[in-house]
Amino acid sequence: MASPGDDTSDEPCVTIRCQDNASVGVTFCDRISFDTDSVRYAVELRAPGLTARVNEVVAWVWDSDLAPFLEELAADYWGWDGERSWQTNDQDLAISAVFRSGGHVGLTWTLRPWPKAIGGWGASVTTWLEAGEQMASLAAEIRHFLAGEEQ
Repeated sequence: MASPGDDTSDEPCVTIRCQDNASVGVTFCDRISFDTDSVRYAVELRAPGLTARVNEVVAWVWDSDLAPFLEELAADYWGWDGERSWQTNDQDLAISAVFRSGGHVGLTWTLRPWPKAIGGWGASVTTWLEAGEQMASLAAEIRHFLAGEEQ
């Protein structure tokens, strides 16, 4: 489940917790906008025995961003076949989504900074959310976060 401002700082952030295991989660935080063309933010993955963070994920205004992808998933709450995916232009954040019976969406969040560098690393976690209201709430929270809007 998504929960805005889940940390104790005054900085806006969005935390997504897996409904099957609350110790698995993803946090979007440390949003910075240097210009009108892009937004930079950090993404952190957590699971038992794992913490991974990329400090400078970039969302380009002219590119298809994460919010519309999540909104499409929320709109298809009756489900779909196969896997849907999205990634940043730099390929350092990727998300794949699958639908399972019972109305749940599995979002696999993958961080892979410097994807073409020798010795690079990658980490993934999967969060499960309800297809309807939880997905719609997550999409709205991510849209507000990326736009720098207070909720």
